[in-house]
Amino acid sequence: MRRVLTAIVAALALAPAARAHFVFVVPSADGAAVTAVFSEDLTPAQTVPVDKIGGLKLAARGADGKDVPLTLKAGKNALSGSLPGAGGRVVFGTVEYGVLAKGGGKPYLLVYHPKAVVGPTNGRPVVVSAPLELVPVPLAGRVAFQLLAAGKPVADAEVTVTVPGGKKQKVKTDADGRTPGFAGTGRFAVYGKHVEAAAGERDGKAYEEVRRYATLVVAVDEHPAAAA
Repeated sequence: MRRVLTAIVAALALAPAARAHFVFVVPSADGAAVTAVFSEDLTPAQTVPVDKIGGLKLAARGADGKDVPLTLKAGKNALSGSLPGAGGRVVFGTVEYGVLAKGGGKPYLLVYHPKAVVGPTNGRPVVVSAPLELVPVPLAGRVAFQLLAAGKPVADAEVTVTVPGGKKQKVKTDADGRTPGFAGTGRFAVYGKHVEAAAGERDGKAYEEVRRYATLVVAVDEHPAAAA
């Protein structure tokens, strides 16, 4: 029996750790379309069927401030949709993943709030007033990211930033809900979490809290110059 237990422990130790997936909205290079993925990064996870996020609703907001719902087409591992009109805009939405309970903890409703800025930010804060969202904050020579819950800053939250080149950095937000600044230009992918003590029921399953994840995909072409 002891040998069997030892073998089980060893197998568990060698097993790969569970990997977290998030909903990212990725604009095409020409800004004419977006792809939504449920993955660790901005590429579709080949082992995750797209029906995991089949209920995703996205809208595009143009320079006129009007929101246009997007029609999404399901592929094997991603959703895709064309964008209306032209010019700078932001795509954002929500999908409820469902009620989960892990390790004997509180059952919770898992909700994702993805957002993508189409085209360079050009210093725009790009706020859409979602229940949870990440906002790019231009700084002198850098860019920071602010986590907002119902429009209010979320302090001391863990935010993960994938900088251009693919390296991931975990940071904490300050009292204003902002991360430290990041240098470099190119595409950034960011996600952050916020937990609400709100009870309810979905599909016959009760939950005691809501766990929201906001994601942001944004391209930074240049940073504001430092003051002289």
